[in-house]
Amino acid sequence: MTNPAPPTGAPTDLAEQLERAAANAVRRDVAASPERVFEVIASGWLYPVWVVGAARMRDVDPQWPAPGAKLHHSFGIWPALINDETEMLVYDPPRRAVLQARGWPAGEAVVDLRVIPTDSGCVVELGEDASEGPGRLVPVVLRRPAVRLRNTETLRRLAFIAEGIVPGHGVPGQ
Repeated sequence: MTNPAPPTGAPTDLAEQLERAAANAVRRDVAASPERVFEVIASGWLYPVWVVGAARMRDVDPQWPAPGAKLHHSFGIWPALINDETEMLVYDPPRRAVLQARGWPAGEAVVDLRVIPTDSGCVVELGEDASEGPGRLVPVVLRRPAVRLRNTETLRRLAFIAEGIVPGHGVPGQ
């Protein structure tokens, strides 16, 4: 099922969206280099493996992960799947990726993923907040705990994949 076009309206400023996302960030120590984490992000077909809620990939733009490129995915639980997409807004490996995740009819969210190198690998910080649509109407005190819980599991999955990459062999399954 393809979603209808989202309602029009003045989008909020990206800087403001990133500030709200940062206020809701979760962090995880990862026993892998920042470059390994970005190998996972660059492999668009792995998106539903590590992103909680994404159920399947339908297509990955050939330019992925360049800014403006999109992942065409579905979310939900089969058979109630909704087709939508996620767009890369900023791609600065191995430090940062900013995405606009769409999940209409719930709305859209800005996702800010930052990676900080450490002696034992890296710390990955994932911030997210609703940026468009009905999700913005949910009070922050209800919205933030739910997003934090989901993103904690998202980071756990991302870490498992990045830590499982064998040097010289790339992302598992490729």
